[in-house]
Amino acid sequence: MANELHDSAPHAFVYGIGFPPVSDARARVLILGSLPGQRSLQLRQYYGQPRNAFWGIMGRLFNAGPELAYAERTQRLIESRVALWDVCAAAHRPGSLDSSISRVSVVTNPFAEFLAGHRRIGLICFNGSTAAALYSRIVLPDLPKAFLNIPVKALPSTSPAHASMSFDEKLSRWSIVRDHARSGRVRAGSRESVAIKRVS
Repeated sequence: MANELHDSAPHAFVYGIGFPPVSDARARVLILGSLPGQRSLQLRQYYGQPRNAFWGIMGRLFNAGPELAYAERTQRLIESRVALWDVCAAAHRPGSLDSSISRVSVVTNPFAEFLAGHRRIGLICFNGSTAAALYSRIVLPDLPKAFLNIPVKALPSTSPAHASMSFDEKLSRWSIVRDHARSGRVRAGSRESVAIKRVS
């Protein structure tokens, strides 16, 4: 189980350290990635790889597109009641592919503390299946019962490595973030159990 996501020894990996959350106490939706990629780490920005579709999607949903300065983009997410963070506070990974994260090296972020300070969060969305799997396997077992009923949704990865899905299809799937941030409710048919093993 310790090597579910990668079988190589941790010392062979580049050690990446994540960023603080982008959020305030009004947040209704929490978007979680796995760990910033190499370009993001260099820039000290979430989703800094230009070919990553994340900011393009945020531009369509919240007018927080890549044409804006990074600080303005993140502020628009905050004003839209969207929080941004990663499952991993740190982990060993060569390059930027989620599949290369060493499971035994993962240090997760303090979610109990974060959720306690963000009581309005009513939906947790994952940017790709790796973030969902890490949350399920490492975070969820130790999360206080008070937070176990927060609905979760695994969304298509915005990474350029996930090129099998078109931008428009990803945008359609990601619209749940806007819907919930605006209404405080998940769209009919979109609510899923916190048992993340079942999210798709």
